Amino acid sequence: MERLEVFDCSNILIASFFTDDRGCAHENREHTLIYLCSGGLEIEERGKKTVLHPGECAFMRRDNRMWLQKHADPEHPYRSIVLKFTKPFLREFYQTLDRKEIRMESKREKVSLRVLPNNRPDIRSLFESLIPYFDAGVRPSDDVLKLKMTEGVYVLLNTDKSLYASLFDFVDPWKIDILDYLNENYMYDLSMEDIASYTGRSLATFKRDFAKVSNLTPQKWLIKRRLEAAHDLIKSGKKKVTEVCFDVGFKNLSHFSKIYKETYGYAPSMI
Repeated sequence: MERLEVFDCSNILIASFFTDDRGCAHENREHTLIYLCSGGLEIEERGKKTVLHPGECAFMRRDNRMWLQKHADPEHPYRSIVLKFTKPFLREFYQTLDRKEIRMESKREKVSLRVLPNNRPDIRSLFESLIPYFDAGVRPSDDVLKLKMTEGVYVLLNTDKSLYASLFDFVDPWKIDILDYLNENYMYDLSMEDIASYTGRSLATFKRDFAKVSNLTPQKWLIKRRLEAAHDLIKSGKKKVTEVCFDVGFKNLSHFSKIYKETYGYAPSMI
C-alpha cells in the first residue's frame, strides 16, 4: 500500500517518507542541506545528474532550480531530512563571527550543488538526532530549530572555508543587504559604526554603498523609517503615543511630536 508522509517544521526542517518513486522541482529561496536516510535520490541541475546514497548529504545553494527524483522499493522506502537556513538566521549568525577568521578572498561558488564528504560524524549526528522528533510527530521548539541551523552552518564551514562566500551572499560576498538590515533593526540605538560592522563593511564603504540605495543620508533614512512605523502604529490605535515614540526608536517625546507634525501636518495625539 502506498504511503506518503511529509513532516514540515516552519519550512526549516522537513522530513519526507515515500514508499513509491516521486519527482519534484526544487526551487528553494533558502540555502538547504538534504540528508538521505534510505532509498535513493537523483538530483539534476543544469543537465548534470548527481546521485545521493543513504547516509550522504548535499548542500543546495539558494535561488537555483533543480529536479529531485526520489526512489523507493519495498525493502528501502525513501526517507530524507531537509534543513533550510533562513536569511534572518544567517544575518544573525554572521554578526557573531570573528572577522579575523573570515577568508575575505573567498569567492561565491558557481556550482549550485555540492555533495559533502561521506561518513562525517557531525553530519550523521545532526540529522539522526532529528529522526525521533519526526517519528513521534513532535515539532521541535524554536530554540532547537535554531540550534540545528547552527550545527548545519558549522557542518558547511568545517567542510570548506570558501563556503563562507556562498552562505553569506546577501548582496555581495561579506556584505549584508543594508536596507534589509535597517528595516529589521531601525528601532534600536545603533551607531553608524555599529550598522557598518553588522552589515560587513567599513564605515566608509557603508556610506558609499548606502548612497547607492537611497538619496537620504543614513540618519535621515532612519528618522523617516521610524516616523512611518509610528504613523502606522498610531493609526492602528493599539498603543499610546508615548509607547509608540519609544518603541520605534525615538528617545524624546517632544522631539518626536515636533517632527511628526512637520511630516504629517498634525500632532500624533490628534489621530
